[in-house]
Amino acid sequence: MNMVSLGGTILAFVVIIVGTILKGSSIDALWNPAAFVIVFVGTAAALLVQTSSETLKRAMAMLPWVYKPPVDEARELVGRIVSWSEVSRRQGLLGLEGGIERETDPFVRKGLQLLVDGTEPDAMRSVLEVEVLTREHSDLDAAKVFENAGAYSPTMGIIGAVMGLMAVMQNLTDPSKLGHGIAAAFVATIYGIGLANLLMLPIASRLKSISRGRSQMREMLVEGLVSIAQGDNPRHIESKLQGYLP
Repeated sequence: MNMVSLGGTILAFVVIIVGTILKGSSIDALWNPAAFVIVFVGTAAALLVQTSSETLKRAMAMLPWVYKPPVDEARELVGRIVSWSEVSRRQGLLGLEGGIERETDPFVRKGLQLLVDGTEPDAMRSVLEVEVLTREHSDLDAAKVFENAGAYSPTMGIIGAVMGLMAVMQNLTDPSKLGHGIAAAFVATIYGIGLANLLMLPIASRLKSISRGRSQMREMLVEGLVSIAQGDNPRHIESKLQGYLP
């Protein structure tokens, strides 16, 4: 669990609530069903129009990464690559065949299979790098779903505020309703701007960062497998891969 991200999300809600109280308003003033529907449902509707179902599913699958990111296995992977190179020097590339099925990551299995099949280093790099780029683009597109939500929600907040003010203008003859009506109109603006800047945009940035890190780990794997195919010394491979680690 990423306690920093979780703490940031909780703090965002606390800031809004405490700020409202310190400004002399009540917590009840923050709740407005009409504003909620306009901003949240309106933003969701815009995303549905723009985003493909595959990208939307990927975005929802990646969302938990904000609070529970994938385990960073980069250092462990370096050790495994070095051990593979040592096995290949002692037993040949076919000595790696028994370990393929033990790998849980399809990308790792694919790379090892190419290695065992005796694929030329340049061809192996070409095949694996295409998949690295494809996966990275898929993850970045999914992260942009939240970035786009951060772009749409403030506009939906403005629409909600304008619609609220229109309702106020229709009740100018009743001064008792003006103050409450104007306050309710601006709740939509709070929803829109808050949703964008406290949730959607930070989530998008976090997911992009994780995606880039995972792509870098895959690039490290490609470099290691290609080095094994070229017959490089295990110590040389380890030194090269250490450059990928933070």
